[in-house]
Amino acid sequence: MTARTEISAILRDPAALAGKTLRADGWVKSARNSGQVGFIDLNDGSCFASLQVLLLSESLPNYADVLKLGTGSSVSVTGVLTPSPGGGQLYELRAEAVSVYAASPPDYPLQKKRHSLEFLRGLPHLRARANVFAAVFRIRSLLTFAVHRFFQERGFVCAHTPVITTNDSEGAGEMFRVTTLDPGRVPLNADGGADFGADFFGREASLTVSGQLEAEALAHAFGKVYTFGPAFRAENSNTARHAAEFWMVEPEIAFADLADGMALAEDLVKFLARDVLTSAAAEIAFLDRFAANGLVARLESLARADFARLTYTEAVALLEKENAAFRYKARWGADLQTEHERFLTEKIFRGPVFVTDYPREIKAFYMRANDDGQTVAAMDLLVPGIGELVGGSQREERAAVLSARLAELGMPAENYAWYLDLRRYGGTPHTGFGLGFERAVMLMTGMANIRDVLPFPRTAGSAGPRSEDS
Repeated sequence: MTARTEISAILRDPAALAGKTLRADGWVKSARNSGQVGFIDLNDGSCFASLQVLLLSESLPNYADVLKLGTGSSVSVTGVLTPSPGGGQLYELRAEAVSVYAASPPDYPLQKKRHSLEFLRGLPHLRARANVFAAVFRIRSLLTFAVHRFFQERGFVCAHTPVITTNDSEGAGEMFRVTTLDPGRVPLNADGGADFGADFFGREASLTVSGQLEAEALAHAFGKVYTFGPAFRAENSNTARHAAEFWMVEPEIAFADLADGMALAEDLVKFLARDVLTSAAAEIAFLDRFAANGLVARLESLARADFARLTYTEAVALLEKENAAFRYKARWGADLQTEHERFLTEKIFRGPVFVTDYPREIKAFYMRANDDGQTVAAMDLLVPGIGELVGGSQREERAAVLSARLAELGMPAENYAWYLDLRRYGGTPHTGFGLGFERAVMLMTGMANIRDVLPFPRTAGSAGPRSEDS
C-alpha cells in the first residue's frame, strides 16, 4: 500500500512530486462533476489549503459513488500528481483509486455555504472544520509557539505554576472553589460554616486566577521567568471579552521597573503581529477577505506602531471632555470602562496606548505605591477593537509597605508570609504583566467575540453543550 503523504507536503513543493503516485487521505470539502469528469476538494488538516482531486469516469470504477459523497466524508485517494489546466491551483491529484473511510450523511450541518458565527458556536465539536475556525484555531496554535519563542530567545525560564491555589492574587474573590467535600453532607465548624479542615488540602482551595505570585518567587531565583497557562475567574460577565476559563501569558522580571515592563509588552505584541503575518499568511489572507476586512493592514500597522503612553490622570482628563458620549461617565477614581478604552485607542490616539499610574484603591495589593500616596505603578495596554490587552505593574518590593497594604485590605497575613519572605530575603525591584492570550488571538485574527477564539469556550451559564460537555 502506498504510504500516505500529507497535503501540506504536497502543496509545499508540488513540482518536485509531479508525475509520482501519491496517496492523500482527508475529508471532502466539496464534490462536483461535469459529465464524465469530477472534482473533490480534499483537506487533511495539515494545512489551511485543500488539494484538488481529479476524477475521470473512464478510469475510476466507483466514479459515480464517489461523487455522491457528502461534505465531511473521509476518504483515501491514490493517484498521480499532475499539472492542472484549470485556474485556482497549479497541480491536482489525478485519482486512480478512491476508498471511503466513512460517508457523511445528508444531515451533516456544515454544508458548502457560509454559516453565521452564532450558528457555528452551537457546534463546537464540528466548527473547527469550517474555514473561518480552521484559520482561527491554526493561528492560535502558531501564536502559542510564537509566545514561547519570544521569551526563549530572550533568556526567560518557562515556569509551570499551580492551577490549584490557596492565594487570591487579585484580591477580588472571584474564584472557583476546589473541594472533595460532599455537597449534601458538608462538615461544619463551630461557627456553622464549612469546615475546610476536613477537605482534601486541609484548607480552602480554588482554581487560580493568575500564576503571578509564584512566578515572582521564581523570578527571584532566575531573574526572568514567564508562565503560560490556564486561568479561571468566576466573574458573572456575559461580554464578548470575558470567559470563565482562559489562558494567560505572564512574565516576571527581577531588577526591573515599570518602564521595563512596558517595553517588554510592546515588543511582545509587535513580535506576535509580525510572526502571524508570515507564519499564517494564508489564514490571515482568508480572514481579511471573508471575516475581518482590513486585517492585514491593521496587523502591519500594529507591527510598526509607536505605542502611546499617558497617565491615568491624563487619560481621565481627556475622557471627561467627551462624557456626553459615554454610557458610563469617566471620573478620577473609577476604573476605565471598555467604551473609554476604545475611545482612547480608536478616536484619540488611533493606535495602542499604555495608561499608567492608576488610583491605588482600584488596583491589586501587590502594586508598588507611588510617592504621591494616591496612585500605584500600574500599567494597562489598550488596543483598538479590544480595549485592555495587557495589565501589569511594578511589584511592591518594600516588605513594610506591602504588609501595611495587606492589613489595610483585611487580607490574612499568614496566607502571604511566603510572599513577604521574597522581600525579606534578597528582594529586588521587579515588574511583570499578564497578557490575555484569547484577547491577543482576537487582535491577530480580527474576531470580535472571545467565544470564537476558544475551541471549547467556558462562559458564565455555559460549560458547553451536551454534545461536547466534559
